[in-house]
Amino acid sequence: MTEAENQDGGCICGAVRFTVADAETEVGICHCATCRRWSGGILFAIDCGDRVTFSGEENIATFRSSDWAERGFCKVCGASLFYRLIETCGLHMAAGAFDDQSPLILRRQIFIDEKPGYYDIANETEIMTGAETFAMFAPPDSD
Repeated sequence: MTEAENQDGGCICGAVRFTVADAETEVGICHCATCRRWSGGILFAIDCGDRVTFSGEENIATFRSSDWAERGFCKVCGASLFYRLIETCGLHMAAGAFDDQSPLILRRQIFIDEKPGYYDIANETEIMTGAETFAMFAPPDSD
């Protein structure tokens, strides 16, 4: 996993800005139907955990899109900002919302079994099905 310095980003209109401390540079793609409907295509996102601080937080709206995640977007311009895992509160920020995208590297594709046939990604990446993705995010057994 590679890391950059603090990275800034925001929505289209500037009503929401964010800073990610020690931002990772690894980007994941989600092919699930919900991400495709939400973003208008596939979602490119960076796992930022709890290292995100916002300004203009009053302009963020969220929508609970499943039992395990919610989506965050700007109330003013509608720009997609993040999805949050409910169990861990971990934020996955939209890669396109970062000001400087030059250090970003595509590493993983998830929900590959939901990918429609009209596109292919040429980058060599780790590829995971929906079941493999859920297993990766599942909390450890308490046995």
